[in-house]
Amino acid sequence: QVQLVESGGGLVQPGGSLRLSCAASGRMFSIDAMAWYRQAPGKERELVAGISSGGSTNYAEFAKGRFTISRDNAKNTVYLQMNSLKPEDTAVYYCNAAVTTGQPMIQYTNNYWGKGTLVTVSS
Repeated sequence: QVQLVESGGGLVQPGGSLRLSCAASGRMFSIDAMAWYRQAPGKERELVAGISSGGSTNYAEFAKGRFTISRDNAKNTVYLQMNSLKPEDTAVYYCNAAVTTGQPMIQYTNNYWGKGTLVTVSS
């Protein structure tokens, strides 16, 4: 059983910064790609940033230059540093991870989601 728990959300003023964290726990053989998604009211969930097991990253256009995704494999944690926040960034931010579990000859890779953390950018 794998669980992802996000933290770091909250209320911040426009132009401010937040650092989100997502810690994975449970029996895992390895954590592969990890990513942050977000969903604003009335809108579809969208990718914010992703990071591979090797450290390669990709960002949504709105995140480029403002957000930075990183990971600490020793802590099974992925981070999202968000700077220059805008009201449009207000959303529930979700952590996603591809996790391989099981034994070497019987392994499974599944996608897991956290329950989300709310980020509100407002004056």
